Amino acid sequence: MSTPVVFQLAEAEVLDLKQLVSKGRASVRTQNRARVLLLAHQGLAPEAVAAAALVSRATVYKVWARYRAHGLDVALHDRPRPGQRRKVTPRVEAAITQLACSQAPTGADRWSLRLLRQHLVVLGHELSEEAVRLVLKKANSSPGNAASGASAR
Repeated sequence: MSTPVVFQLAEAEVLDLKQLVSKGRASVRTQNRARVLLLAHQGLAPEAVAAAALVSRATVYKVWARYRAHGLDVALHDRPRPGQRRKVTPRVEAAITQLACSQAPTGADRWSLRLLRQHLVVLGHELSEEAVRLVLKKANSSPGNAASGASAR
């Protein structure tokens, strides 16, 4: 077992962390990080902190390093992750729903996913048929069903 690392928090931080853990409204990850800091403040060794907080030793060291480098808020919360932009925005969803509820094109009895996708590409929305299907599912719409919007036949 390694020697305990001296780790002191300000009293205001200790009160904030105790309140955060006791309320239980924060994410599990945030609560675990708060427990790590509270246990470290009590003078426990990294292994003991990891065992008591049910996290890995690597997590303990990372939380400590983030606290020392950037403070309490950064130690508790993740930075926003950029991720990929949404392809199906609310505007695109509205266009799909509007198109699916309109009259089927000449020569077709009803809208199919393939027809919807082709018309959306013409309108400038590059989507897969699966994306169109998921939007219609979310809107609880079935283009082949007469009860879901456009009149069939």
